[in-house]
Amino acid sequence: MADASFDVVSKVDRQEVDNALNQAGKELSTRFDFRGTETGIEWAGEEAVTITSSTEERCKAAVEVFQEKLVRRDISMKAFEVGDPAPSGKVYKVTGTLVQGITSENAKKIAKTIRDGGPKGVQAQIQGDELRVKGKKRDDLQAVIALLRGEDFGIALQFVNYR
Repeated sequence: MADASFDVVSKVDRQEVDNALNQAGKELSTRFDFRGTETGIEWAGEEAVTITSSTEERCKAAVEVFQEKLVRRDISMKAFEVGDPAPSGKVYKVTGTLVQGITSENAKKIAKTIRDGGPKGVQAQIQGDELRVKGKKRDDLQAVIALLRGEDFGIALQFVNYR
């Protein structure tokens, strides 16, 4: 039997984030507590979202609305880093960034976790911003997935290309 394998990645479905952003925008434009606060949300480049409002409180509330929409679309909060609202002219502005890819530091931590706590004969290989995990038995790979789900590396992990 050939070796079984899967990849550990940290990716966000941009279309789902876009849908969440559009839903949040609609809610912000119709909700009574946001009326007259000039609150808005928009893309600020490929990986960032900007939220603006006339008050710091409404800005924070708008961030919560967006985060709620992300969670509903199964996007982990670990994949969205957001700063604190800061005054920008007459409005408050906050930028949130989508976090994707596994840094080499995190990849080493994950590989070490697999080496130390995973079943014997399972290997993790760092490939750019993802890891390939190989083993003889599918049960061993399932054990590795369970092990990694139990750990907190500070990033959202997905397990893909399981074969």
